[in-house]
Amino acid sequence: MMKLYNAELSGNCHKVRLMLSLLGLKYELVPVVLKDGEQKTEEFLKLNPLGQVPVLRDGDVVIRDSQAILVYLAQRYGGEDWLPTEAEPMGKVMQWLFTAANEIQHSVAAVRLHFLFNAKIDVEVALQKAHQILQILDKHLSERSWLECERPTIADVACFPYVALASDGKISLEPYPHVVSWIERIKQLPGYIGMPGL
Repeated sequence: MMKLYNAELSGNCHKVRLMLSLLGLKYELVPVVLKDGEQKTEEFLKLNPLGQVPVLRDGDVVIRDSQAILVYLAQRYGGEDWLPTEAEPMGKVMQWLFTAANEIQHSVAAVRLHFLFNAKIDVEVALQKAHQILQILDKHLSERSWLECERPTIADVACFPYVALASDGKISLEPYPHVVSWIERIKQLPGYIGMPGL
């Protein structure tokens, strides 16, 4: 059975749990207590030398990084439904995975980390970036129901958790009605699971 090395409050771990659930896959959760530094132990660093969760073990395959895990799960278990293989739609889906790892991670997610876990960041800069990416998302979603391909893909799963958890970082989504509607559509998907804050 697959094992997911997981921290309950991590949005990056949630996107993997969500994907596993949407695909109806069975897996074992292995809790990693970040505040105790379990992600920096010698044993864990053998799985992920970066010392970060999530990590997925599927038989002999070990994949680190939530975006990479989404690609692996979609390709191996979800087929074209979640990750198209043609160049253009695949590229369009992948651009949102990089947005999740970069712009969303360094803005909405960073502000949440600051307020929940006292992370040392430049809050003003992160807030400015957060509103910038939320405006971009809202405009994009004003013309479509899903980020790409006119259906849910791993693009949506990758961007969803930290955007939906914006209120943890004291960011209101009220100015972004299309983002709010998109969050609700994701919550209606068969197999959707929540996390603390959602």
